Amino acid sequence: MQFHTHIHFNGQCEEAFRFYERTLGARIESLLLYEGTPAASQTAPEWHKKVIHGRININGQTLMACDCPAECYTRPQGFSVSLTVKNSDEAERLFQALAEDGSVQMPLQETFWAVRFGMATDRFGIPWMINCEKARVELESPENRYVTA
Repeated sequence: MQFHTHIHFNGQCEEAFRFYERTLGARIESLLLYEGTPAASQTAPEWHKKVIHGRININGQTLMACDCPAECYTRPQGFSVSLTVKNSDEAERLFQALAEDGSVQMPLQETFWAVRFGMATDRFGIPWMINCEKARVELESPENRYVTA
């Protein structure tokens, strides 16, 4: 079994993927347009050049997406795409790039579990969490045990 995140855009999937390609060092594996698919006959002509299925590889991990027609689109909520990096400089770079022209929900900062952690929504409306964990964290209580290596 594989687990992949699939996100919906409001017409900016290709632009977002090109941005993620540059910013995250990702590789676009697929950008299938509505045009030329059976869905084209049921899609407004101005939507034919939009992405019906996109797949991007981010350091061996898959993120999938599409442009969701306006009548079906809802703004992303209730989740974040989480990136864990090994050093704080990379965390700073990614956070700044993703937050540019977007919004910051939690500034990048030190937390009890991380050297750097922050939350931002990018210019395309996608929520991100950037995490650079401390070398080893152990938090224990009778109800909870959290350990990172």
